[in-house]
Amino acid sequence: MKNDKQKQALLEQLKKTPIVQIACEKLGIARATYYRWRQGNKKFAKSADEAIKDGSLLVNDMAESQLMSAIRDKNLTAIIFWLKHHHNNYATKIEVNANVKNETKKLSPQQKKLIKEALRLMASQKHEQETSTGGDANKQASLRP
Repeated sequence: MKNDKQKQALLEQLKKTPIVQIACEKLGIARATYYRWRQGNKKFAKSADEAIKDGSLLVNDMAESQLMSAIRDKNLTAIIFWLKHHHNNYATKIEVNANVKNETKKLSPQQKKLIKEALRLMASQKHEQETSTGGDANKQASLRP
């Protein structure tokens, strides 16, 4: 019963502070205990993952709010950051120059022979699978480990 209350309190804390170490410290719960709870309880692990995701979204919202405040205060670094990440004209660009040469080489007689043999073996293997599974080669392939 006490563990259930602690688990619920930890989930709520993770929604506010999505860092396991800090959330555990705030509640006096050892990190090892958190990870033991995760291993022993899939439902708790899933809830913890969702709480951490919610907490991360909250932190993102807070960070964006602070960024907007800094832009309103004419903070040039914040302005540049916003433009580089939200406006294509200001984004960092990488220019790649290359001299591409497209060459096609003819196969040697030995290479042609190898390809022909590989295709023949593949066709015969497919035929064997179809006959052994009543025409369903995909069924046989899916049965293999």
